[in-house]
Amino acid sequence: MPEYLAPGVYIEEVSYRSKSIEGVGTTTTGFIGPTRYGPINIEPDVITSLSEFERVYGDSQQFSFSDKTEKMHNYMWHAARAFFEEGGKRLYVSRTFAANQPDPDQTGFDDGRANAYLNSSGVSQTQPNTGNWIRVSARFPGAAGRMRVFLKFNVGQNILSKDEKGELKTAGLFENDIVLISREPAPVTPPPATLPSNEIDIYTAKTERDQQSGKLLWKFEKIAGGANSTVKLEDLKVDKKEEIRIVKLSVTTFAVENPEALQQTWDGLAIDPSHKSFGTPDSVFAKFEENPASLGDARRLPIVFERKTPANLANGAAVLNLLKAIKSKSNNKSIEDNLKNLGSNNEERTIEMLLDGGNDGKRPTATNYEGKQDNKDRKTGLKAFEDIEDISIVAAPGSTFDDSANAPTIINLLISHAERMRYRIAVLDSEDDQAIAEVRATKAKIDSKYAAFYYPWIKVLDPVTQQEIHLPPSGFVSGIYARNDVERAVYKAPANEVVRLAIGFEKTLNKAQQEVLNPEGINCFRFFEGRGFRLWGARTTSSDPEWKYVNLRRYFAYLERSIDRGTQWAVFEPNGDALWANVRQTIQDFLYNEWVSGALLGEKPDKAYFVKCDRSTMTQNDLDNGRLICLIGVAVVKPAEFVIFRIGQWTADRKV
Repeated sequence: MPEYLAPGVYIEEVSYRSKSIEGVGTTTTGFIGPTRYGPINIEPDVITSLSEFERVYGDSQQFSFSDKTEKMHNYMWHAARAFFEEGGKRLYVSRTFAANQPDPDQTGFDDGRANAYLNSSGVSQTQPNTGNWIRVSARFPGAAGRMRVFLKFNVGQNILSKDEKGELKTAGLFENDIVLISREPAPVTPPPATLPSNEIDIYTAKTERDQQSGKLLWKFEKIAGGANSTVKLEDLKVDKKEEIRIVKLSVTTFAVENPEALQQTWDGLAIDPSHKSFGTPDSVFAKFEENPASLGDARRLPIVFERKTPANLANGAAVLNLLKAIKSKSNNKSIEDNLKNLGSNNEERTIEMLLDGGNDGKRPTATNYEGKQDNKDRKTGLKAFEDIEDISIVAAPGSTFDDSANAPTIINLLISHAERMRYRIAVLDSEDDQAIAEVRATKAKIDSKYAAFYYPWIKVLDPVTQQEIHLPPSGFVSGIYARNDVERAVYKAPANEVVRLAIGFEKTLNKAQQEVLNPEGINCFRFFEGRGFRLWGARTTSSDPEWKYVNLRRYFAYLERSIDRGTQWAVFEPNGDALWANVRQTIQDFLYNEWVSGALLGEKPDKAYFVKCDRSTMTQNDLDNGRLICLIGVAVVKPAEFVIFRIGQWTADRKV
């Protein structure tokens, strides 16, 4: 309540109208299943086109699962293509992946990622058993993670100089920087006829504090160790042309499997894993770590750097020690030798690596589809969709292909997910090449008002093999749902719609066959002469006649979620007549717009809906326990599934 303490004019803002409810979206879809590439345990990001899907989740090529002898079509890519072609706009993808051997402590470690190793033998694709090594791998598993990586060691300008007081200074130097120090050789007796050139070695920059003055002093530790392994800054002589040059690393990647992908480069990366700039780790190992702090980096950065360092080697020494064994393709000298040669060019200081050996793992099982949450709150499978409120449709394209062991469980997982999330519907696929008796037996095990079942599979021309193949219906159906909602409305049944990509169906059904399937909640695809290939069913899998139709279930999800989001302002408001009236008016205004748009039956608003929120809907016990109870009833339009015209003979002399 405002305070009026001093005389004056007070201007206050008040509201004389009810709050408004905005209808939520109903077309956002979530697909779960194996893809050629992409994140597994990172929160999915929205995909708005097939090209974006390919950039994140890989191409359309077939899978080569290690536990299957034959290749398998990339049903997720085909489903994404069908979804966008049929009219879908927004898609979330949860990738499932089953590694061949994900535990690095077991023999035959294989997490499915393309990789290469830097070790004492040079560059290889084989993990060393012992010793010092660096692994550079694709961030995500999959055969599509094959790429080339170039590690270029850049030598900067001389940073050693004197200030106005004549004291040595090193601009831009940080602790644990890897530096090249060029020093005048020690004098010998008798002096040689020709003065030798400066000696160049690789050092790590360190700081120490003077015990008397407390001043920070620079010292440099030689990577190779040995005699005179430590150099202090005050030991260097600017007048003798001695120099300090910082060595930084640049990383360049480009995908071998996707020649059209843009080349990416990251410059100015520190080499020592313990390097920090202003307290923030900034080495190549921090930039390309397994689990970046930034969610954007976790999705965007294509590679991961990992290392194994022996206990007797410092971090920087462990990295630089490998450069003795790795030779440049340009001049067959070690990278270390080329670094010490200030006249070397970029190619001579570059390590080229081919990340290879990535694979598609094993075919994901129901456990992979179910997903899990680890101790870092990273979620996989269907659990990754639980935090995304926008999703209204979920499907698992390809999960029912030739997998009678896992398919029923995956179907039940989809249904459980939709029921638990409340405002979603699961689009279920029949199994491939099922006879009518078999598909009836499959459907007989399913009963839910949050799911719809579709049969048969759809025939398309495969752009990969240029052959006719059959695809699961869920990708097409999800796109048709979206197209129906945008062009018509969510309350219109998503049926009698053309399947744009179809050139046929796995089974050609006639009316008599559909008369057997339709009453059991099996939505069929049919071909009609002159009208093309159409989706010809709009029933849920529920045995409850109140929730028979897909559009009814989806429209109620739309109403409930819209009211849910649009009335959050009422929480903790004073629970009295003013609040009840405001809530009533807010919901009535929303339902009036629905009635005007044709979603509700009734020639007048009071016949189309009612809203009650007063003392008749709440007891004193409800009020004492902080409950506001509002009753809402709506008369929803149902589809004209059976259009009946009764025709009889008429004589001209009869009167109506």
